[in-house]
Amino acid sequence: MLIAIHPKASDKDLANVVQAIEKMGLTAQLVLGNDRMAIVVKGDAKTEEFVKSLELLPAVAEVTVAEQQWYLVGRKFCSSDTVVQVGQSRIGSRHELAIIAGPCAVESAEQTFAVADVVAACGIKLFRGGAYKPRTSPYTFQGLGLEGLRILAEVRSRYGLAIVTEAMDEESLELVDEHADMIQIGARNMQNFSLLKKAGRSSKPILLKRGMSATLDEFLLAAEYILAEGNPNVVLCERGIRTFVNHSRNTLDLSVVPLIRRLSHLPIIVDPSHACGIRELVLPLARASVAVGASGVMVEVHCNPQEALSDGQQALLPEMLAQMCTQLRAIHSAVLEKT
Repeated sequence: MLIAIHPKASDKDLANVVQAIEKMGLTAQLVLGNDRMAIVVKGDAKTEEFVKSLELLPAVAEVTVAEQQWYLVGRKFCSSDTVVQVGQSRIGSRHELAIIAGPCAVESAEQTFAVADVVAACGIKLFRGGAYKPRTSPYTFQGLGLEGLRILAEVRSRYGLAIVTEAMDEESLELVDEHADMIQIGARNMQNFSLLKKAGRSSKPILLKRGMSATLDEFLLAAEYILAEGNPNVVLCERGIRTFVNHSRNTLDLSVVPLIRRLSHLPIIVDPSHACGIRELVLPLARASVAVGASGVMVEVHCNPQEALSDGQQALLPEMLAQMCTQLRAIHSAVLEKT
């Protein structure tokens, strides 16, 4: 249950709402959105009599009871689009296309700085790179850990790029929080609820990737965990889901982009690199992502992909990144003119 509070409600009236909720043996959690204040009621509180009693309280503007239980990410809670500031970029801004680029994994300072040169030259403001790598096999490269985070921090210092990198668990989240500008929660951790809660207590923006088999509701509920802990700065990321096909790494579900834009105020970007796993498919999928209304894309780049320690087959070459940026910005401008 979500209770919208009148903007001019007094502290006393607000306290009366909380008291009424707690009297029923339920938990009241006050949350702040971009344009309103609300209380999330935790527990089974769907009786018509209880809802009506709440609606009569002076502080209450509206009571919403919905089966899907994602309230804070929905447009009922926040009608205007959320814009998430990361460094100099505003992800979700109607007039700005966010491009996040960098290597799949931070392999060395030399390799990372070479890619950062390319990314900065394309006018990109957001740099991705994995210091911690969740790999299917325990015998493959797992990332440089803290050393990788320090290299990423040096990229920020040298090139002025904001850093986006993944936290694997609660321990690494603390280190990522310290060194990065945006914390990524990967597909394998989308339903790691303790990690989501801890990310929700961070002051850093969160990039939440869709799980490999997650439904739309499950994806939005994962984001709800973060917002419910007090962090409103969440960017969703579609990265392909697992289906029966074998001609690409995953199946990119672009239908989720306009659906989420209709249902949620949170911005959504697309990761075509992980969706297809094939370098030659990244550009057309990136173009399609922007065409259907994504707020940006995240792609992998490597100067020597044949030598990459992780996912070299899907990494763009430097000249492909430059081509992609030109194409995506043109498509974004065209879409903007039509809306």
